[in-house]
Amino acid sequence: MRHYNPQRMILSPAVPLSVTANPASELVTELLVIPVFDGDPLEDVPGLDDAAGGHIRRAIEAKEFQGRPYEFFVTPLSGWKAGRVALVGAGKRAELDTERLRRVATAGALGARQRRVTRLAWLVRGDIPAAAAVQASAEGLGLARFSIDQYKSSEKTGPPVEEIVIAIAGGGDLAAALERGRLLAECCNMARDLCNEPSNVLTPRELAGRASTIARDTHLDVDVLDEQALERLGMGLLLGVGRGSVEPPRVIVLTHTPRAGTGSSASPAPVLGLVGKGITFDTGGISIKPADGMERMKTDMSGGAAVIGAMRAISLLNAPVKVIGIIPAAENMPGGRAIKPGDILTGAGGKTVEVINTDAEGRLVLGDGLWYARELGATHLVDVATLTGACVVALGKVASGLFGQPEEWVSVVKRASHVAGDRCWPMPLYDEYAEQLKSEIADIMNSGGRPAGACTAAMFLKEFAGGLPWAHLDIAGTAWAEDNKPWQLKGPTGVAVRTLAELAFTSDEWK
Repeated sequence: MRHYNPQRMILSPAVPLSVTANPASELVTELLVIPVFDGDPLEDVPGLDDAAGGHIRRAIEAKEFQGRPYEFFVTPLSGWKAGRVALVGAGKRAELDTERLRRVATAGALGARQRRVTRLAWLVRGDIPAAAAVQASAEGLGLARFSIDQYKSSEKTGPPVEEIVIAIAGGGDLAAALERGRLLAECCNMARDLCNEPSNVLTPRELAGRASTIARDTHLDVDVLDEQALERLGMGLLLGVGRGSVEPPRVIVLTHTPRAGTGSSASPAPVLGLVGKGITFDTGGISIKPADGMERMKTDMSGGAAVIGAMRAISLLNAPVKVIGIIPAAENMPGGRAIKPGDILTGAGGKTVEVINTDAEGRLVLGDGLWYARELGATHLVDVATLTGACVVALGKVASGLFGQPEEWVSVVKRASHVAGDRCWPMPLYDEYAEQLKSEIADIMNSGGRPAGACTAAMFLKEFAGGLPWAHLDIAGTAWAEDNKPWQLKGPTGVAVRTLAELAFTSDEWK
């Protein structure tokens, strides 16, 4: 029997990045990786084909390599300081944006990793401004360092590249862009590490311990509420969900206060509240899930992991507004004390909820989490959760669902997600959806049935937002990649980390 150390802290190693203006021929590295566009003559990389012995021209003429997105072609170099060159297809030059560049960089680094390359140089090309291009490149290269196989004793993925140099002509001072990209990738990978942990290791208490460790070298204030504190606060929704498990629930609170010289001049200053669902395992409770695929329910804390990762980035980048991250954490188990369909729970704000389906537990813990964010002074709210299978039916694995109020705040969150490269799509919150949640014996039901399931779940959460600007990201379809792609290995994706971090720097757009 394998024994796990519950105190083990897994953090992705720091991404070993640097930036240089040296030409491609002068880059001392094992593998030079170059993004190449469809129909690209590579005129800005003089001497490349000669150094490759004509193999690049012949590959293009034979259509072995055409620059289509994520194609990969490797050949030796002679006379240059790099041993080999890898060409990575970037598609049409006119279509290159930061999201495409980020993905192409990840594809290049993953290709290098599969070949067990230890040193890599990445050549920035295209028409994206230098700072944005360096940040996106650093993010993409850093994201390739994540591994899903940490518990394997053999047949592991190749080790991460030990040294990465980003080369860009001209540019100027790009240290801040490089560091921002490196840090965002690192925080995404930390969230992915958390999501990849088995639930016998990552209990609510262990999640709280990991969050405290992740915050240790930041300026974040950390507070962990145990079950006695939750009782005193009256968090009956969270306590109800956790009742069936021997593992007690926790609420993790991470607070960023801007350091001197960076605070918003607005009076009163806005406070961003981020609430992440932290269900460390979800059996569905008494309304138990089918056995097939239940093992994936260890990732039902992906929203909480996203908030933890984002809060680390927000602190280290010193966002100009106060940000409060709240992760209500529990296991949803079918024990003898578990809540049952028909039970009534009372939230910390006094709202009563008739439990129709115990598998609709995420909205319950988020309800208490949103209330607590308001109690701590949040003026703008975002919650993140692997909440509904209905959202996966609606949007598949390509985009997260975005709900909220008012439209101006939803638009701010959507713009932040676009900049960050986390796709989301606005979904409706019509008043009629509330009709499905009406209860005859309580203030509200926790499930409105199958029709518009993602919308009614969001409508439930709206009841706990207190009329504040609020957005809900349903990441049920985007938190886990089902198969390998050139830019994303199978496994946890770290979705929403970069969006939440970006949002903390957009307070001039808030209403």
